[in-house]
Amino acid sequence: MQPRAYGPFEYTPIIHRPRIVWPNDAQLAVWVIPNIEFFALDEKIPAGSGGSGSPAPDVPSWAARDYGNRVGVFRLMKVLDKYGIRATVALNSDLCAHHPQIIAEGMKRDWEWKGHNQSNTRRLNEVPPETERDVIAATLSTIEKATGVRPRGWLGSGLQETWNTLDHLAEEGVDYVSDWTNDDQPYVMDLEKGRSIVAMPYSHEINDKPAFEKYHRTADQFGEMIRRQFDVLYREGAENALVMGIALHPYLIGAPHRIDALDAALAHIARHPKIWFATGSEIAAAYKSQIRR
Repeated sequence: MQPRAYGPFEYTPIIHRPRIVWPNDAQLAVWVIPNIEFFALDEKIPAGSGGSGSPAPDVPSWAARDYGNRVGVFRLMKVLDKYGIRATVALNSDLCAHHPQIIAEGMKRDWEWKGHNQSNTRRLNEVPPETERDVIAATLSTIEKATGVRPRGWLGSGLQETWNTLDHLAEEGVDYVSDWTNDDQPYVMDLEKGRSIVAMPYSHEINDKPAFEKYHRTADQFGEMIRRQFDVLYREGAENALVMGIALHPYLIGAPHRIDALDAALAHIARHPKIWFATGSEIAAAYKSQIRR
């Protein structure tokens, strides 16, 4: 898209939209997004990813993240299994080569995989413009080769994009993107050459990374944030169906002193009748089947 003052979509106040519905008359779609990431030991961890700014090897920062891939992610899997939740993984494609055991466990659970750059040490707005599409294509192809399914969704590392990212994603067959955290419903973004892509609600707030690393919330406070977010969206969803995203990072929520807070929050959600635990692709498909262009 060309540089502009507003996004490639109309401003549509939520109070003026036609009603959408989810399967089985659910009033809230809940999707859980583990960010399963690979940080190379020989690359500097960006400050935005919680790095210390030290040159490689930044052992303390790196080891904390590696804990998520060695231990935390499997702890998280057990909790999601308990509630029958299929995760939608934001996956760094480098992980396919370095930690294929994680891919194998996720495939046993029929998890969805969406692109999340090659590594979290490299962001799209930091690569040369002429290589951006190659990075996106390589990310998607690597995940497809490892899982047998080409990703339909995308979350940029650090949620970062360039003016060209959306067009590149659409050209590579991506249906939805989660970088734009400005709504509680999906919406369509119109791109070049008559293409379009769905913006899927994600969250900076219901996200363990800023909650723990930026705002220094306790595990119980984060669990309470999830419950409060759910209660309001569930109530409002009775009028017009909404989406709630829960963004997680195994090295954070997978720590022993935090995981039970997530378990309790999901138990609260699961007790409600009109919810739909769904993947990103399922939500995007249900939304696109109802919109009128």
